Amino acid sequence: MSAGPGGEAALAPAGILADGVTRWFAGHVPGVQEPLAFERIAGGQSNLTYAVTDQAGGRWVLRRPPLSGVLPSAHDMAREHRIIAALAATDVPVPRAFGLCDDESVTGAPFYVMEHVDGVVPRDEATVVATFGLAERAAASTALVDALVALHRVEPEAVGLGQLGRGHGYVERQLARWRRQWEQSRTRELPAVEEVHRRLTARVPAQERVAIVHGDYRLDNLILSPAGEVRAVIDWELSTLGDPRADLGLLLVYWAEADDEMLPLGTAPTRLPGFPTRAEVAAAYADGAGRSTDDLEFFVALGYWKLAVILEGVYARYAAGAYGQADQSWREFPAVVTRLADLALAAVDRTGR
Repeated sequence: MSAGPGGEAALAPAGILADGVTRWFAGHVPGVQEPLAFERIAGGQSNLTYAVTDQAGGRWVLRRPPLSGVLPSAHDMAREHRIIAALAATDVPVPRAFGLCDDESVTGAPFYVMEHVDGVVPRDEATVVATFGLAERAAASTALVDALVALHRVEPEAVGLGQLGRGHGYVERQLARWRRQWEQSRTRELPAVEEVHRRLTARVPAQERVAIVHGDYRLDNLILSPAGEVRAVIDWELSTLGDPRADLGLLLVYWAEADDEMLPLGTAPTRLPGFPTRAEVAAAYADGAGRSTDDLEFFVALGYWKLAVILEGVYARYAAGAYGQADQSWREFPAVVTRLADLALAAVDRTGR
């Protein structure tokens, strides 16, 4: 949808006031040529993402919170912008940040703008089959692990992120935070969620180190080249300082294998030939990081539990109309949340905790 004289706001997608955003671009993005065109990018189930194009063919990406149902601290645009701007000078591939707007009068909510990175977001099997052969899938898997290792090697203080979070006590804070989110978002009683929380809280592994934690690291939060290189890691809204094992545990929750019946996101390219197993991913991370993956099953359980809470929140926001009604897939979320809670409980059982 494009902006034009006399009808900019009406032509822009929901969440974009084209007049205000165009004025902001003119003052913050060098060389932009009006008018601008805006298009909602499908994908994320939390913050809203838009492609912005100018008349010279320039492309950018704009991120803002959902239209409604925003929970406290869950959609912090300033934080996300700060993280990708700080990581630009590291070995972690991130998009270039152009600026943050915290004036809600511009488009109804804070937003930030970053470069548009050309590449493939491997969200589903069809995309991967059409784009990557067996060698490229293996290369993407290796690059994914390498990027995570690179992130966990970054010294937060050295890049100005030493105050991003408290660092130690990360798991305890995660358990408390997502329990609060559950209380605010839940649409029904689900005893397994409460039981997993109780058992994980009772036996939290000692935290050996503090690293920058992505918080939602998975294959479809990467932009890949056709050769399987990681051009950018995206969706940093849950990032903080904490225990890096949590990123690996959640990655394995998403990393489905060929015979898995439960797919948390409804699709899982990693089931295709050419992708390694979960055990191979964990071993590659341990080798690259030079660290043990002891207590990994605890972090897998934490990942299942956290994802159940997140998807319950997404379901609640969809049901409240925060994302519109065009996509009806959200109606399946309650059953997915229930299954994730059960898988979290099974993982807790495997830890003996």
